[in-house]
Amino acid sequence: MRLLGLGLATALVAAGCAGTESAVSGPDVVGEDGRPFAVEEVDGFDDPWAMAFLPGSGDLLVTERSGTLHLRDADSGERVEVEGVPDVAVAGQGGLGDVVVGPTFQDDQMVYLSWVEDGGEGSGAVVGSARLETSDGAASLEDLEVIWRQSPKIAGDGHFSHRIALDPDGEHLFISSGDRQQKTPAQDTSNTLGTIVRLTLDGEPAPGNPLADEGGVSSEIWSWGHRNPLGLEFAEDGSLWSSEMGPEGGDELNLVEEGANYGWPEASDGSDYGGGDIPDHAEGDGFEAPKAGWTPSISPGSLMIYTGDLFPEWTGDAFLGALSGEALVRVEVDGTTAGDDEAFAMGERIRAVEQGPDGAIWLLEDAGAGRLLRLTPA
Repeated sequence: MRLLGLGLATALVAAGCAGTESAVSGPDVVGEDGRPFAVEEVDGFDDPWAMAFLPGSGDLLVTERSGTLHLRDADSGERVEVEGVPDVAVAGQGGLGDVVVGPTFQDDQMVYLSWVEDGGEGSGAVVGSARLETSDGAASLEDLEVIWRQSPKIAGDGHFSHRIALDPDGEHLFISSGDRQQKTPAQDTSNTLGTIVRLTLDGEPAPGNPLADEGGVSSEIWSWGHRNPLGLEFAEDGSLWSSEMGPEGGDELNLVEEGANYGWPEASDGSDYGGGDIPDHAEGDGFEAPKAGWTPSISPGSLMIYTGDLFPEWTGDAFLGALSGEALVRVEVDGTTAGDDEAFAMGERIRAVEQGPDGAIWLLEDAGAGRLLRLTPA
């Protein structure tokens, strides 16, 4: 396992998010003077979490964890708050989460969002679909419908995950569902905690899922044994990748395979909080090992696979937003293999990474700074 000692932040990572920050600085870190890109500050938000570009216009949707959805005009930079956003439970890591654009958006204006809702038995992540209507400088979500709920709801406010990815064919939704800091449910396929689920676009279990014959929520599951997968992205070849927060160390970049068990909490290249031992991934242990990993933790909060033209040398590579690492991390990807990595120091927690319509790389900083940044070749 490669060690990536960033040493770019001094504060302890928030409880339940990742391990304790290392004070070691390693040669993989590229400082500001050596970065191969220019950084343009474009806008600023309060506690942003995710963003999605609209096809055709290049306008940008940005979620804020507190429950606000913004629509930012690509030409003027002006933005409006989108009406009709659902009530969200804001606590700990909970709130308004991901946003992705439907595969036929230019025909039906469909978008998908994730958020956390309260219930009598606790809280849980949900995913909903809605039409994005725009008129006379206003925007709203219409016909909002919840199409998936994390099961079961439990007490607590961590490890919701709730990232959304559409497959390249535009036929299925994949949703990451964290272990809710409960650990053992990730090995129990009678629930969807610690899993990645595969659904039809209307939220039904997708035909052909590996546990379809078991019925119930088990029929939603594509893979399991996950801890807190906060990045979920398809490569152009159709392979699905996920970035996942480990405990103290053991952050992961995983190739997500049908019916695979990724080991949590039975196997991890990190240690449990307080120094408790967890067996490392080992050949023959029955678990799918990560393609790349980080100890000390970088706290990956997002994932993007680059397909643009502005940085041709990076085509096909994975980019992770590092929270405690305060960096943009690039991993060379060749088919189903992950190779060398490097970390570009950004000086702030990076919450989201997206590719713009012109191939620029866009970043959202986490709560505090909250800046929207555009990266172009230096």
